Amino acid sequence: VRVSAKAVYSTYSIEPASPINFGAMIKGTRRIQSVVLENKGMLSFRFRIQRAPEDASTLESKRYKKPCTTLPPGESATKRSAGKESGAQGHLNLGMFTVSPCYGSISPWGQQKITVECLAGREGTCEEQLYIDITGR
Repeated sequence: VRVSAKAVYSTYSIEPASPINFGAMIKGTRRIQSVVLENKGMLSFRFRIQRAPEDASTLESKRYKKPCTTLPPGESATKRSAGKESGAQGHLNLGMFTVSPCYGSISPWGQQKITVECLAGREGTCEEQLYIDITGR
């Protein structure tokens, strides 16, 4: 009886790698940009997008979990709340930014388009850092 196996790990690409810059926007306007997460490996993997920890050096030493959130029907964009996870279309709200989907699974050689929406709701600069957690990396 012949038995064989091949040990591999998840390989992926993120385009654009960083940063996403929405530039100057008029208060109350909305812009959308996309990021493509591509599975370049032989195994399916799951991903989850979270707010990066305050101290970036802790990324590898501990996992920080920020739950995905959704906008309940009838609730305005200015009243977004955090703390709920829902279905395959999870959203992550970070200040003026909404990221969706914030979790999912990508099959070998597949890709997922991730939408980052900016709603310029207040004056000033808003900057957030995201952490993309990929299983088996």
